[in-house]
Amino acid sequence: MDSQVMVALALSLVGGLSTSIVTIVAFGYSPTLRMDTGFSCFLYGFTHLNEMKNNTTSEGFGSVFFGVEVCWDQESLQLSCALFVILFEAPNLKMLGLLQGFAAGLMLSISFLDLAHNAINSIGFLKGNLWFFGGVVFFGIIANFIPEPTFAPGSDVKSKKKNGDQGGKDIIKKHRRQVLFSGIITAIGISLHNFPEGMAVFLGSIKGLRVGLNLALAIALHNIPEGVAVALPIYFATQSKWQAFKLATVSGFAEPLGVVLVAYLFPSSLSPEILEGLLASVGGVMAFLTLHEMLPLAFDYAGQKQAVKAVFFGMAFMSASLYFLEISLPEEMSL
Repeated sequence: MDSQVMVALALSLVGGLSTSIVTIVAFGYSPTLRMDTGFSCFLYGFTHLNEMKNNTTSEGFGSVFFGVEVCWDQESLQLSCALFVILFEAPNLKMLGLLQGFAAGLMLSISFLDLAHNAINSIGFLKGNLWFFGGVVFFGIIANFIPEPTFAPGSDVKSKKKNGDQGGKDIIKKHRRQVLFSGIITAIGISLHNFPEGMAVFLGSIKGLRVGLNLALAIALHNIPEGVAVALPIYFATQSKWQAFKLATVSGFAEPLGVVLVAYLFPSSLSPEILEGLLASVGGVMAFLTLHEMLPLAFDYAGQKQAVKAVFFGMAFMSASLYFLEISLPEEMSL
């Protein structure tokens, strides 16, 4: 099984790199998605051909092969969104605040309506909440040791009025460190979300590869706003396209990593109850990060009313995405 996973990962990287090259040329244009889908089609037929030849080896090799490739396809589309973001100039503070609010909505929807909700349904109300708030408390303690950049919004506004354009530039410089901190938090949250998503892809494909192209397309569309949410604040804060692209890449790699790790850990050493509890804790961590860091930043930059609208728009968008993903899965499986 070890060599099969390594071979599958190597082959999926080759396929993923080919789609990434098209992404760079097309800037997120639809042929990227068509190439991903076509390659997944090839893998689907290839694994079934192997299954006819040898049922024993095909199920293990084909499932890992398909699972890693599907996750790499989602990584490619997430990178295409990051590339689309960094091709344009950094946004102004109000637009950044709106996008931070949108990203906060994505994170809250994932935390409460996906991870925590599924855990409560699987392991019960009490255990699900204990795991969830355990994650909140755990990261709340960690946050006390993380230095946070601070600034005085009122004095910044006065400085802008006095100094005109130069004052506006000074404001942006003062705020970039805080935006960078928020961007790193977003990348961590998206990575934590992508990891169990990769695990779900593997567990779904191991059931006979019936998830197929619907799952590949659904997760690809599901990851579109995530690449934007990760790349945008990093690009704004660092003014470096490479840094934005690099962090989006790292966050996307959580999915194929989830496939590889679950191939070794599940089901021999990781019970379903513990797995659901850990995912609930991830939801608690994401909720804390969003409410503690991202929402205040959105309020400061876009104003409370506009930021709240952006938050609910992000929640609605992610809820629709999760629903689309759910109906794409077989009846006996859920994310």
